[in-house]
Amino acid sequence: MSQLKQYYLKEIIPALTETFKYKNIMQVPKLEKVVLNMGLGEAIQNIKLLDSASEELMILSGQKPVITRAKKSIAAFKLREGMPIGCMVTLRSRRMYDFYYKLVNIALPRVRDFRGLSGNAMDGHGNYTLGIKEHIIFPEIDYDKIDKIKGLNITVVTTAQTDEEGKELLRLLGMPFRN
Repeated sequence: MSQLKQYYLKEIIPALTETFKYKNIMQVPKLEKVVLNMGLGEAIQNIKLLDSASEELMILSGQKPVITRAKKSIAAFKLREGMPIGCMVTLRSRRMYDFYYKLVNIALPRVRDFRGLSGNAMDGHGNYTLGIKEHIIFPEIDYDKIDKIKGLNITVVTTAQTDEEGKELLRLLGMPFRN
């Protein structure tokens, strides 16, 4: 069991139960999954960009990414239905906790001029999404082998019913929110 999960079970569950007055332990929100997504519009012209993004996402997550394809054709972007335009990974259980720990404690502090994350990126159901402009903040990515700096979307899905519960869960798990 990862250290973060042990911390959740021993410290966070009692704190959330006390704060929100849950009657049952099953009402306490928990992390459900973490979804990593790289959208690459430039992959229309350069398909090798998609291969390198897939490789880098595999290094980050420890799982093989799924190639996402265009749902609609858009003539202005020279995009046809079914063309590969990105890749994504869904992390659950142990890998999810390990990635979350790495994100909060290693990667986010490496961002230049980092003052905390916005607390307004909740979706109304307790889930949080953040965008990273440079995926090279993760220590596994070798800077010399990168052909192009890519962005990365990270969605943390929780079982919380409201944004307030979800934000409190993430704050207790170490997410550095701005005051």
